[in-house]
Amino acid sequence: MFVKFLREKKSASIILTIFRLYLGYTWTIAGFEKVTGSFDATGFLHGSVSKATGEHPAVQSWWADFLTHVAIPNADFFNFIVSWGELLVGLALLLGVFTTFSALMGAIMNFAFLFSGTVSTNPQMLLLTIFILVAGRNASRWIGLDRWILPKLFKLNHKSTTNNNEYPFN
Repeated sequence: MFVKFLREKKSASIILTIFRLYLGYTWTIAGFEKVTGSFDATGFLHGSVSKATGEHPAVQSWWADFLTHVAIPNADFFNFIVSWGELLVGLALLLGVFTTFSALMGAIMNFAFLFSGTVSTNPQMLLLTIFILVAGRNASRWIGLDRWILPKLFKLNHKSTTNNNEYPFN
């Protein structure tokens, strides 16, 4: 019943728009500061690895291994992808364009930060993102660019999967 409400009701879409704008603003500000500043995640990555020891580690050993063997040696790439990922996810959520995909990418970043032992606002952002993901297209159907972009995009490319101006994901 709650999922149906999130996916179909215009009142839910308005609430989800508030969530989407909050998340978009938060991601955009964080990404903009990183893109325009001198962001370097190396210290954060080393700090996360150090949280993988002790009786109750905040970071699981498998994640610490990933950070040690993949992220730290490629810190420049991760600096770039985190900075631009945050900025682009934020802008997409603010505009309501490719909302479901953008929310999913934001959730993946939130999980990565949580796996790295950083709580901060990540659980709150992740919870709001889950509502957007469950709602699917209703998160930007009435207020957002998806209202115009997705039906045209999928009408042109996937005629066999569309029905009554709907696109293949909800």
